[in-house]
Amino acid sequence: MRKKLYLLLIVSIWGVSSAYSQSFGPKKLREASIASLHEAMQAGNLTAGELVQLYLDRIEAYDKQGPFINAIIMVNPKALSEARRLDSLYKQTGKFVGPLHGIPVIVKDNYDTYDMPTTNGTLAMKNSIPPDDAFVISKIRAAGAIIIAKSNLAEFAQSGNFSVSSILPGYSRNPYDTRRTTAGSSGGTAAAVAADFGTIGLGTDTGSSIRGPAAHQALVGFRCTLGLISRDGIAPLALTNDTGGPICRTVEDAVRVLDVIVGYDKADSVTRRSEGKIPTSYKQFLDKNGLKGARIGVFRQLCAPGKSDPQVAALFNRALDELRAAGATIIDSVRVPELDTINKSFDTIPQLRRDFNTYLANLGPNAPHKTLKSIIKSRQYHPFLEKFLLDADADTLAPEKHKGWQKNLALRERLRQLLLRAMDSTQVDVLVYPSFSYPPRLIGDLNTPSGTNNNALAPPTGFPAFSVPMGYTYDTLPAGLQFFGRPFSEPTLIKLCYAYEQATLHRIPPASTPPLPKRRRPQTVSVLSIR
Repeated sequence: MRKKLYLLLIVSIWGVSSAYSQSFGPKKLREASIASLHEAMQAGNLTAGELVQLYLDRIEAYDKQGPFINAIIMVNPKALSEARRLDSLYKQTGKFVGPLHGIPVIVKDNYDTYDMPTTNGTLAMKNSIPPDDAFVISKIRAAGAIIIAKSNLAEFAQSGNFSVSSILPGYSRNPYDTRRTTAGSSGGTAAAVAADFGTIGLGTDTGSSIRGPAAHQALVGFRCTLGLISRDGIAPLALTNDTGGPICRTVEDAVRVLDVIVGYDKADSVTRRSEGKIPTSYKQFLDKNGLKGARIGVFRQLCAPGKSDPQVAALFNRALDELRAAGATIIDSVRVPELDTINKSFDTIPQLRRDFNTYLANLGPNAPHKTLKSIIKSRQYHPFLEKFLLDADADTLAPEKHKGWQKNLALRERLRQLLLRAMDSTQVDVLVYPSFSYPPRLIGDLNTPSGTNNNALAPPTGFPAFSVPMGYTYDTLPAGLQFFGRPFSEPTLIKLCYAYEQATLHRIPPASTPPLPKRRRPQTVSVLSIR
């Protein structure tokens, strides 16, 4: 009898171990996509709760210890309970609540979240809990996404060169070389996504802040046409340029996020431009053969000799060969002779005072500060920001009243027309150039060239520009290839970026944040089995 009971015990323990071995463990988590995670959930090998815990384990192991990526401002204390709620709904209905069901997302901490502080990276806003979600946040929540953490940023989203804020001690660090910058201002989101702290990420881009961090961390970053994505509930820097968008490990994941967050929002009038221009789903443009017959214009003005690192230039030329090999016709090169003159002619007109005061007013009576001046008086901000904040607040003239405002608008329109004319005359679908013409700099280095090319074309025109991994310089330092298109040409950009990504598969996960050891689950055995 004892022998029989012993066998029952062995079988029971083997059954638990076997079920565990088939589960979605730490190794499978690395570089996991939305599609692969959903397949695991549907197969019964993964729950949203288990998924969130796997990412929380990685954040605990790697963000404030080990390689000390320092990308996370705050982990969502309700992430696990939200995951269990979604698991319960899935168990009851057998259906996902939406296209991002159970997917953990890293959110740059300038998106309003009603249940967590939104700091904009500044200590002065540490306890600022907005009254409601940003439009984009409400959309991803409705689609089933779980906010797992709020990520670090260049304070006030002010710098495209690094991600340092007063809310965290120290810089966010690049997982590919922790001595180097993540770029900014969405560097915390990019570092966290690259290090597998979440499946997908949200950033914002005023000058270069989605595409720069994406390029520096071998990620995909979408800056879409201004008006495609609402800015409501995003702490502003300059509303003539501000927009939000996805930062992801793959084009497909970025497209899945894009499908959820685009659309008209009455709280942001610029989104009216998108009406009638959004397809049923952008996923239909994920075509591995999308480069066949495409005409790609090379914009060498942003990768000129003497103004770019030789290894970046060599990598860019190799990328052109890869585009040719995938079936594209390369038009080398397309030029806008007036580009440098136009970019040097813009007047600097601060928009922060007006835009940020409006944002603070919408935070309600419990906001810790009601004006930018109050934040300045608190002195709870990073010292590098002081002159910027003081100058912005001292300029009390409405931006539109500045004598340079109309000139800037005219320069923007001139640049739009010149770029469209250059693209039309050469019959190219897109322009390509390196996202950064230099590798990631060492943290604290503000002397060597930053190399960002992201603010030359896309923000001043409002046209879309996507960055995808182009390979690595100096063996391990990521570089990005940027695809720049006509307004609302996201379908074309998606098709070409996806085809290039699939033809090259340049992304390699960083060595600094490897898979964690598998957690051993408790092997509980029913009392009935051993009686």
